[in-house]
Amino acid sequence: MIGIEIHEFAKKLWPTNRSITGEGVRLTLEQIKFHLPDLKIKSVPSGTAVFDWTIPKEWSANDAYIVTPKGEKICDFKKNNLHLLGYSVPFEGKVSLKELKEHLYTLPDQPDAIPYMTSYYKERWGFCLFQDQYDQLEDGEYYVKVDTKHFDGVLNYAELIIPGKSSKEIFLSTYICHPSMANNELSGPTVVTYLAKWLTELKHLHYTYRIVFIPETIGSITYISLHYDYMKQNIFSGFNVCCVGDDRAYSYLPSRSGNTLSDSIAKHVLKHTDSNFKVYTWLDRGSDERQYCAPGIDLPIASIMRTKYGQYPEYHTSLDDLEKVVTPKGLDGGYWAIRRALEAIEKNKKYRVAVFCEPQMGKRGLYPTILNNKLVDQVKLLMDIISLCDGKSSLLEIAESLNTPIWELYESIEILVSHNLLEVIE
Repeated sequence: MIGIEIHEFAKKLWPTNRSITGEGVRLTLEQIKFHLPDLKIKSVPSGTAVFDWTIPKEWSANDAYIVTPKGEKICDFKKNNLHLLGYSVPFEGKVSLKELKEHLYTLPDQPDAIPYMTSYYKERWGFCLFQDQYDQLEDGEYYVKVDTKHFDGVLNYAELIIPGKSSKEIFLSTYICHPSMANNELSGPTVVTYLAKWLTELKHLHYTYRIVFIPETIGSITYISLHYDYMKQNIFSGFNVCCVGDDRAYSYLPSRSGNTLSDSIAKHVLKHTDSNFKVYTWLDRGSDERQYCAPGIDLPIASIMRTKYGQYPEYHTSLDDLEKVVTPKGLDGGYWAIRRALEAIEKNKKYRVAVFCEPQMGKRGLYPTILNNKLVDQVKLLMDIISLCDGKSSLLEIAESLNTPIWELYESIEILVSHNLLEVIE
């Protein structure tokens, strides 16, 4: 089960403190590059204008903690990087409990969870902690240390282009900007890494693949601003990959138009993977599909997920872990759902029967002399496929007509093509 390998990779990435910029992003990309040697890591300087946005200053976090009046160290960044408010400005000094509470964040409804909080575009410092821990804080003087820096640096992202026969591209995007969370962060880049490894091992890809690992929101805006003209001309299908690691549900979020090939493929794959998959609307968007499908951009990007972001109780908390939430089985399911979608796009060609009327199957050895129920079904499938191959219907449309997973047609198509009964219509 490939989910086991993906889960082990996620464990290696778990301790790294990621944000939208900084060393954590670079370390993560370097570990991905170990699996994908042709991955290109790129840098965009702070202050660069990207559409309506500006690349922020780079952020580094070295240490952060609070010492209580009794001398106890709490909210230790080195023990759990979620304790520090993301992008906190530096601070060191003594504060009263009242002053300290202005910089503390909890989840009253989830007292056993540390919330994930950030302040990318407004200067402040802060800490996140358990509600139970917050409730036990006593009056007195607290020592606070936030050892961080903001400086003119870079925003990093990585890109992998896997060439195929055609210059037309399939696009995969995933984000690498959250600290230690499993489904909301590590499931996406780890699954995409292993999908990319699989793609690089294939010898006869029809389409070219453009795969990016980016900081969410600012990263996709940056990438589009740099490559929009080429992407608009060449990308005809793709998926934003996130939250693909738990084992609770399968989910589909459409492109803004809802009628692209990506949408049709996603719904077909999920229908035959889990008939109870959850369907969301464009109004439920929340990740980088917001940028890829924005008016005027209009790339054909949909999302195949396990449990969608914001729809599981551990979302954006310390409870989103690699034990109870993300599992090898969950990652395996996410991997195969997207892999089947990519395979379906590769094989979604139009075929035309090469003879008039029904072909003589027996002289080609395709009609057994002794039949059982299994062979009857196999012969019927071949004949049904032939009856629908008019040169106008795609393989996906044929699979939909037969109410059969498209991947169960691949072998039959190969057999019929090899016997010159079908020809590909480009």
